[in-house]
Amino acid sequence: MTATPATRRPTGMRRLFLTIPFASAAAPLAYAAAAYFLPLQVQAIDDAAKIENLSFVQTLSAVAAMIAQPLTGVLSDRTRTRYGARTPWMLIGALLGGVAMCALALSATIAHLTIALMVLQFGFNAFQGPLSSILPDRVPVARRGRFSTLIGLGVILAALLGPVLASAFATRIPVGYVGIAGVVLLVIVAFIALNPDHDNRGAPRPPLSALTFAKAFWVNPLRHPDFFWAFLGRLLIFGGFAMTNTFQMYIAQDYIGLSRDEAAHLVPLIGLAGLPGFLLATAIAGPLSDKIGRRKPIVLAGGLVIAVSALFPIFSPSVTGLVISAVVLTIGFGAFMAVDGALVSEVLPSKDDYGKDLGVINIAATLPNTIAPVAAGAIVTTFGGYAPLYLAVTLIAALGALSVLPIRRVR
Repeated sequence: MTATPATRRPTGMRRLFLTIPFASAAAPLAYAAAAYFLPLQVQAIDDAAKIENLSFVQTLSAVAAMIAQPLTGVLSDRTRTRYGARTPWMLIGALLGGVAMCALALSATIAHLTIALMVLQFGFNAFQGPLSSILPDRVPVARRGRFSTLIGLGVILAALLGPVLASAFATRIPVGYVGIAGVVLLVIVAFIALNPDHDNRGAPRPPLSALTFAKAFWVNPLRHPDFFWAFLGRLLIFGGFAMTNTFQMYIAQDYIGLSRDEAAHLVPLIGLAGLPGFLLATAIAGPLSDKIGRRKPIVLAGGLVIAVSALFPIFSPSVTGLVISAVVLTIGFGAFMAVDGALVSEVLPSKDDYGKDLGVINIAATLPNTIAPVAAGAIVTTFGGYAPLYLAVTLIAALGALSVLPIRRVR
């Protein structure tokens, strides 16, 4: 007996839900590995200028990331193939990112590191843009909290476990880059094969022009204020996180007093300490938001917890302080990431521009990587330490949490 579309759909949806955590973890795993290896590579090239050089490399690579998602979103919204709108761009982006990881393995100068990391960020962000469009494309509103939870689960688990995996290659960095690139590409190809998109060659194609590309990075905040507030909240939350995360290796050395080798081994374990709290917060937050039909209170609470987490290293500049901060931070991020994606999907301006609009909203997660390293470096060098940096992170994250309150379309 041949299955009807109605009977096939639940199986396809279950497979999508089961595999999305792995797909959403793929690019963050690459980012986490690069974020672990890069400070070690920069320090080995020029220890005296490590903060300035790391800020430079991270800033330029973040510019590439910021461009990729809106640009790919515009193109994928207008792509018509037998494999659907998103699949070709996901594959192209993944391939670029994988090649860039291999180039990073061979980089021995700041210039080479910068170029390779820019390609990595562009490629994997080009993959993530179309991937994020799957939520509004395929998932019913009533199940988006759960789906968003699974996306957040993959993202944060990769961010936490990526440095632990990378630390096994601290003395064999090229092997680490190439091996992790292979794992990431394998996961992406498997996800695409298991969750094929529908043939959309007969669908109407929105016009494509120079003006369309110019608008790829813009959504009018006056016409779509809810979108603006969701963008601002994500921008500030991720901005606060990026300000300290960029310099974790150096914080452990220069603020806590560890040696380079001690920091290289301890930093991944500090992040890992927050894993149980993250899993609990994630498991509760997403399903709870679907059950009660409310997103804003959970996003607000998660953001405030993130803000509070930055206070602990100020009062306890020690390994214990960093561990407590990481535990509290991951609890907050677990709740925030589990629900924020669902909230964003309900404030998108137009169903014809899901890819583009999600690309714009995701600038809020990539733009901080452009600004934060420079801002954080300026704070550290101006005030002569990392305690003022943690205070700035507290204020920025708190403002990001409060930005959810003016949103009207979502409860």
